[in-house]
Amino acid sequence: MARKFIDCREFPSEMKCTIAISADSTDELVNAAVTHAVSVHGEHDSPQFRAELRKAIHEMEAPRNVA
Repeated sequence: MARKFIDCREFPSEMKCTIAISADSTDELVNAAVTHAVSVHGEHDSPQFRAELRKAIHEMEAPRNVA
């Protein structure tokens, strides 16, 4: 199963945020990324913003030893 992630370094910002957020489900990942973007970067939650975040999702291999 591939794990999904979003990396803040891909979004231009003056604060040069280096946070990367990962989750197994797209919805969980988008919700966490929106929470981060709103609280840290002052973004506004909207359907358009969520669509933009969904385009930035990447997949990675999950660790072999997952509890």
